[in-house]
Amino acid sequence: MAKELGVGIIGCGNISTTYFSLSPLFKGLKVLACADLNRSAAELRAEEFGVKAQSIEELLANDEIDVVVNLTIPAAHFEVSKAILEAGKHVYSEKPLVLSLEEGEELRRIAKEKNLAVGCAPDTFLGGAHQLARKHIDEGGVGRITSGTCHVMSPGMEMWHPNPGFFFLKGGGPILDLGPYYIANLINLIGPVKRVGALTSMANPTRTVTSQPLNGQVIPVETPTNIHALLEFVNGATITLSASWDVWSHRHANMELYGTEGSIYVPDPNFFGGVVEASGRDKDIKPLEDWAHPFGISNQESPNGPRANYRTAGLADMVMALIEGRDARCSLERSLHGIDVMTSILKSGEEGRFIELTTTCSQPAALGIEEAQSLLR
Repeated sequence: MAKELGVGIIGCGNISTTYFSLSPLFKGLKVLACADLNRSAAELRAEEFGVKAQSIEELLANDEIDVVVNLTIPAAHFEVSKAILEAGKHVYSEKPLVLSLEEGEELRRIAKEKNLAVGCAPDTFLGGAHQLARKHIDEGGVGRITSGTCHVMSPGMEMWHPNPGFFFLKGGGPILDLGPYYIANLINLIGPVKRVGALTSMANPTRTVTSQPLNGQVIPVETPTNIHALLEFVNGATITLSASWDVWSHRHANMELYGTEGSIYVPDPNFFGGVVEASGRDKDIKPLEDWAHPFGISNQESPNGPRANYRTAGLADMVMALIEGRDARCSLERSLHGIDVMTSILKSGEEGRFIELTTTCSQPAALGIEEAQSLLR
């Protein structure tokens, strides 16, 4: 196989700038073209980043493109990814992969039939902080993980996003929008989930947008915005996951995992970097020694100061996995298990019972310093 694969992007909205701007950091891939239902949006990105603007049909027929990145809204993910596979191209999708397990299984069937790969964000678990946590756990630093807590809570997307309406429709909500970061990292650190139970609700049937340019617009809420879930993992660990857009402030940590020999405190899985802390049986909580992981080095300014942002790492890892003939870390197997976890949480909230998962997966291979460096140009 070629040592570099051509990449096309479908969906030229807010998140596309991240893929355009960060993809040059990684070897094995080259973005060549983009498309959007709104042709002017594609032309704007094409001019900004020096690629070709095409119609969706033209991009799917482009022989120079091997992999297509699906950055459409969640409700369109399945149909667009299906069309990409049917055009004979590999797919890398923004999260969530699909909105139901049935849709995911259909993508798996087509991909297997055509010998194509499907990958999916999030890839933040490949970040230096989360791989340091993985290393500490794998080396027995806190013993066997037995329990833990995860919290991702805020007032809501309408406070800052320029077009927040779709976040509150089917396929949105905090569990499908933000849950993937937490669940992918839990799979990275602990492994697959066995069953889930949840209570779900919404504070209000509508929201008023306070961001620009739609300030003052009232949008409907069609999905739970407040979820409290309990996850039982195959290894026996039980983790609480609280995901809400109905919380104005709180003092909960993003992720704490408790083991037989100590505890570990993991920074926000929505980001690549941050400080990892841990304690042993002495209860003395200290930062783990920084190990200079390439995906933990600050490379961007943010309102909260410098931060590490290496989104597109998952796409690069998938491309290199295709070239090298190995398993991709952001694989269909793990993404599909994540969909099973999230949709089962919502189903549990609707039905008031624990849901046994029908899928499973393996932990992704750890991404150490040398492995991460091998993905960079």
